[in-house]
Amino acid sequence: MRFGGLTAVKDLDFSIEPLALYGLIGPNGAGKTTIFNIVTGVYKPTAGEIVFDGRPIAGLRPWRITDFGIARTFQNIRLFADLSVLDNVKVAFARRQRATILSAVVRGPVHRSEEARIESEAYDLLKIFKLDGFAQEKARNLPYGSQRRLEIARAMATRPKLLCLDEPAAGMNPHEAQDLMELIRWIRGEFQMTILLVEHNMKVVMGVCERVHVVDYGSTICVGTPAEVQRDPRTIEAYLGGA
Repeated sequence: MRFGGLTAVKDLDFSIEPLALYGLIGPNGAGKTTIFNIVTGVYKPTAGEIVFDGRPIAGLRPWRITDFGIARTFQNIRLFADLSVLDNVKVAFARRQRATILSAVVRGPVHRSEEARIESEAYDLLKIFKLDGFAQEKARNLPYGSQRRLEIARAMATRPKLLCLDEPAAGMNPHEAQDLMELIRWIRGEFQMTILLVEHNMKVVMGVCERVHVVDYGSTICVGTPAEVQRDPRTIEAYLGGA
């Protein structure tokens, strides 16, 4: 991925097995969020290919990639601040709605039935993330850690096969981070979902990921189990030694 004369990602090659908990780590500016943006269609890669579930997706629009089963959160929280917590989750169901525009306008039976189903499923997600008590609050009024959880709940509403979490523990205290680790493991098991995690909190990464991919200057420097990565001299020099 090139931006003018700057190459942000180069010679990067990796694959994620179904149902894996896969971590992507590296120093600030290493290209981690750029990789997320390429995978989720925010950027069209300058060269190379991305294959998801047997289907090439490089350069597709984000909504098409969502339809194929990839959802994400963002390094900087991107909620609809003035919508309610419940509506932030409900809006993510739009890609799976069957009712037509006409049915919505006249509030026909298909529309009413679907609205009831969406509200019920959205509440169920809020319960999972312990946010159901704030359903009618504006998203902007939630504490920072709760906003992080809401963003994950909204991504989950698209029913992804691959969930990409961009620094989900940012701003969380140690107790919240521990709860997040348990939640990520539970999501993988309960929903049979593959999870790709970018995170600077090494306790979270090493505690939850089964395989860790280390990048620096947009290139791979190490791939292995958490224990292998923590012993790798290049990783220690580029990242862990200063963490």
